[in-house]
Amino acid sequence: MKSAIKVDVLRHFPLFEGLSEETFTKLEGMAEHHSKAKQVQLYETGDASDRVYFLLKGTVKTCTMSSDGREVIKTILHPLAMFGELGLVGEKQRHESAFTMNEEVVYMTISNANFQLLMRANHRLCFNVLQLTGSRLLLAEAKLEALIFKDARSRIIDFLKDSANQRGRKVGYEMLFKHSLTQQDIANLTGTSRQTVTSVMNDLRKDNLIYFNRNTILIRDMGKLL
Repeated sequence: MKSAIKVDVLRHFPLFEGLSEETFTKLEGMAEHHSKAKQVQLYETGDASDRVYFLLKGTVKTCTMSSDGREVIKTILHPLAMFGELGLVGEKQRHESAFTMNEEVVYMTISNANFQLLMRANHRLCFNVLQLTGSRLLLAEAKLEALIFKDARSRIIDFLKDSANQRGRKVGYEMLFKHSLTQQDIANLTGTSRQTVTSVMNDLRKDNLIYFNRNTILIRDMGKLL
């Protein structure tokens, strides 16, 4: 990837909003470009947490394994997301694994040491990283509360509505969004089982609240999806 393209791509990341041209020039020199095939591991639990990742194309999941061997998906990441950033705040070894999903992934990495040099010299970047870290902490707390206080159907419906709000395209009352998740992935995200996801999704389709196929989900009316 040519340097000019790298800088142009980095400008679109919300994390880098408001940074100076000098900072972008430094980022250009630090960023390393990578691509990986689908369903490939980017890093695993126990690896050194020494680089920050910036997703340019494709979809990545971060996950851990439960005590009974089940995969627990922590996040599904889409382009212009930063991930693997906990090394910036003290993580020495990865506490999660990251995998590409059903298409090729293009991303850039910057070493923690270089990124921390930029943060020390740029208060705006420090603030942006703090905001990102805080928003992810709030999402993690909301997910924990949902696991405690909401039943499986409610968690699956929340997933559908959140996905539509984040990446959906509105047409009248309907919301259409594309995804790369299997029903097992949705179960791993919502703390349910694949059988439960299948049952709830089929019930919602039977009630004409949603329509879905392998790669898209259409919500007929967001206000009626309860």
